[in-house]
Amino acid sequence: MHEDSQAEIFRLQAELCKALSDPNRLRIISELRNSERTVTELIDALGLKQSNTSQHLGVLRRIGVITYRREGNTVLYRLANPVIAEACDLVHRVIAEQLHNSRSLSKAIERQP
Repeated sequence: MHEDSQAEIFRLQAELCKALSDPNRLRIISELRNSERTVTELIDALGLKQSNTSQHLGVLRRIGVITYRREGNTVLYRLANPVIAEACDLVHRVIAEQLHNSRSLSKAIERQP
């Protein structure tokens, strides 16, 4: 792969990671993993304010994580690519393993005289 292309891919990867660095955006992705949702449905499911939810959706839309379609006056949001949910699951598993290992180490240290 050409060096400029590789640099651009890393730049875009960093942008994506930055967009995913907010817990509420991750929660939105989780809510959208199985079905389309309206802003109102996301607000109700997540307990966020409308303006805050709209801002998060805007960030996710700009980075290409979600798309939307209109159905009359209703806007339905969905994941642009379901693989993003799988990527989030992978990171989630890594963190869970790290926490488990950390707790196991902590317990082992506590048992030492």
